[in-house]
Amino acid sequence: MIGLLGGTFDPIHYGHLRIALEAKEALGLDEVRFIPCRQPPHRDTPGASPQQRLELLRLAVADMPGFAVDTRELERDGPSYMVDTLASLRGELGDAPLCLILGQDAFLGLPRWHRWRELTDFAHLAVVRRPGPSAPLAGDLALLAEAHRREAGRLRAAPAGGICFLETPLLDISATRIRELLRSGRDPRYLLPDAVLKSLRRSGLYST
Repeated sequence: MIGLLGGTFDPIHYGHLRIALEAKEALGLDEVRFIPCRQPPHRDTPGASPQQRLELLRLAVADMPGFAVDTRELERDGPSYMVDTLASLRGELGDAPLCLILGQDAFLGLPRWHRWRELTDFAHLAVVRRPGPSAPLAGDLALLAEAHRREAGRLRAAPAGGICFLETPLLDISATRIRELLRSGRDPRYLLPDAVLKSLRRSGLYST
């Protein structure tokens, strides 16, 4: 089963990497593909160019077995809609089980996504949330979760269509905070991989 983690990765940091690893181990994923988006539909344009973000992402995952980078959204013009990305992957991979990894906040925001109800036609959804009480789901999102809820161990039995919830500690790290630290001349060490930080210091990216 292949896990998919999308985002701007502006820049990639340990919060992204940890959620990918937690999902990989909890679901027994064969691979996690990081999918950097070119043009996010629901947020500001990233501060770094697509090529700069891609280079940093490749540095971050270079030494981690089972982590890979998928560039299809960078190669596609226009807004980066995840439903189009999943349809493209499904066309390439046939009936291989696919699992889109989402944080709790991203899952709660799904009703703002383009054709969001179709996501489970192409992949399972694995929602990673912090342990303990969480806000109850409501409306169409609650109906979707109830109709598609599956145990994590059952996802591999089908190509798509399930939603599971994983409770795991998450690192409270923000790409916005990292950019602010670099811009103010402060040190973001221990928030992102050393290789990424070294590259940022050489290039001066986010520093001005």
